[in-house]
Amino acid sequence: MDKKKLVAGIEEMLKEKGSRKFTQSVEIIVNFRSIDFSKPENRLNLDVALPNGKGGKEPKVVVVADPDTGNNARKAGADLVLLIDEMSAYKDDLPKMKKLTEESVFLVQPNLMGQVAKNFGQYLAVRGKTPKPLIGNLPNAINMAKRTVRIVSKGKYMPVAQALVGSEKMEPEQLADNAEAIFEAIKNKASLPNVKSVYIKLTMGKSIKVM
Repeated sequence: MDKKKLVAGIEEMLKEKGSRKFTQSVEIIVNFRSIDFSKPENRLNLDVALPNGKGGKEPKVVVVADPDTGNNARKAGADLVLLIDEMSAYKDDLPKMKKLTEESVFLVQPNLMGQVAKNFGQYLAVRGKTPKPLIGNLPNAINMAKRTVRIVSKGKYMPVAQALVGSEKMEPEQLADNAEAIFEAIKNKASLPNVKSVYIKLTMGKSIKVM
């Protein structure tokens, strides 16, 4: 992808953003050719940490852990820590459960993955979210979770993938860096010859072709 063309496309997109009562998201849309996403080996299911973050659209990070790890996670910046005996309160309150799973990403102490699957699995699955094991440095893990986007292909008859790049409040260069990170991950999985075209767009704006 040509960086100058990408930045120019983003600048053009931002000039036409208009005035809205909300902050618009910026997305990248990648169209493919000659690839069958109905085959499991071809499907995209990628997690990419955006180098410049999401521009104020970071999700809440929920950490499921034992008391000691949970206490450390709070200090490291987790938005919510759930202990084993606290999970059932969400399962018994459907609106509360839906709100939590819609707004959050889950980092889970590995030995508690089964409990999370039992209590939250079906609600996370319908939103295309997969709990991640909480391993390594806690502040880094939480920071990465806030900046990570998921890229999922849509199937044989919709050979396209799209992902959040950031928000309209970000600088063009920042958005371009994020878009490049996403595109590199897609290219490494699907290979460049299978990429037909690439567009960027605002939530309420038109698509701008950048490749």
